[in-house]
Amino acid sequence: MRPDPLMPASPTIHATCFVLDGHGILVRGESGAGKSRLALHFIETAAGKGRTARLVGDDRVYIEAVAGQLIASVPSSIAGLIERRSQGLRDAGIEKIDFQPSAPVSLVVDIVPDAEVFSPAGKKNHRIWLQGIELTHLLVPRDFSSAAALIEQILPRLV
Repeated sequence: MRPDPLMPASPTIHATCFVLDGHGILVRGESGAGKSRLALHFIETAAGKGRTARLVGDDRVYIEAVAGQLIASVPSSIAGLIERRSQGLRDAGIEKIDFQPSAPVSLVVDIVPDAEVFSPAGKKNHRIWLQGIELTHLLVPRDFSSAAALIEQILPRLV
């Protein structure tokens, strides 16, 4: 098992988690990297693509290994809240949206500098260990369109 350098010792991690067609997707990255924007994109476009999607938590989530699965859950103080940064005519701010309190994680997405994504190592199908659970791991660039497309490409391979 490889230790994860992004995993802090605190009970919550700086990440956003959403569920898409039953798959929990945990998105990690620096502040302002686009975690919330990616989650909102998949949540807001799901119905038009015949999918279901809901927020688990934005900015802070608990993760815990339970019965061989990594479970992400939202702290009650931020349940249903997500940050929307300014995008054109839409105002920035905190919004209240539908959420589910927890979900098993199927995919860990890390938003990283472009050079890491497009390096030979970045193009490999990665696995990562969190809380002793092995998960599919995807590196995506900060560029929103590219990140969303890479997530779309890996979705059919999630078990």
